[in-house]
Amino acid sequence: MPVLCDTQIRELITIEPFADAEKREGTISYGVSSYGYDVRVGPKFKIFTPTPRGGGIAVVDPKHFDDRFMVDVDADAEGTDHVIIPPNSFALCETVEVFDIPRDVLVICVGKSTYARCGLIVNVTPLEPEWRGKVTLEISNTTPLPAKVYANEGVAQLIFLKADRVCAVSYADKAGKYQDQTGLTLPKVD
Repeated sequence: MPVLCDTQIRELITIEPFADAEKREGTISYGVSSYGYDVRVGPKFKIFTPTPRGGGIAVVDPKHFDDRFMVDVDADAEGTDHVIIPPNSFALCETVEVFDIPRDVLVICVGKSTYARCGLIVNVTPLEPEWRGKVTLEISNTTPLPAKVYANEGVAQLIFLKADRVCAVSYADKAGKYQDQTGLTLPKVD
């Protein structure tokens, strides 16, 4: 599978809003790159706390995810440009951009080195052929210290792999559970 370059990304992938590659002083980079697209993290976060609201025992269960473990933070509403992720914790967040992936493209999401060098890791997330929506990302703070994540700035890079033929069954064909998500989406099991 060849990797798409910047001009192919512009032509083949629907990204709204689309940002060109340009230097933005004092900002973690985002927009189209040589062989990918650097996505921005939106202002809305769900930050994990080991003590659920309303009490109880803290057990994270992907089949029965309890959102009492999450604290909602909206950086824009709070008038700030960042959120703080507690030590050894994580946050769920959404991209600013909305994507519509073609049937012959697979996307892999990797964290940006700027955050990785600070101990913040973005989980590798594939976007399957014909997946659509905003991407929900998970950012882990692996450090013993609180860590800042800047809203509306770059957080991860998407790498687009073009197949030589279309897939037999796409995410849309399967009616995937995260299809057309419009914002930050918690784990689901069908």
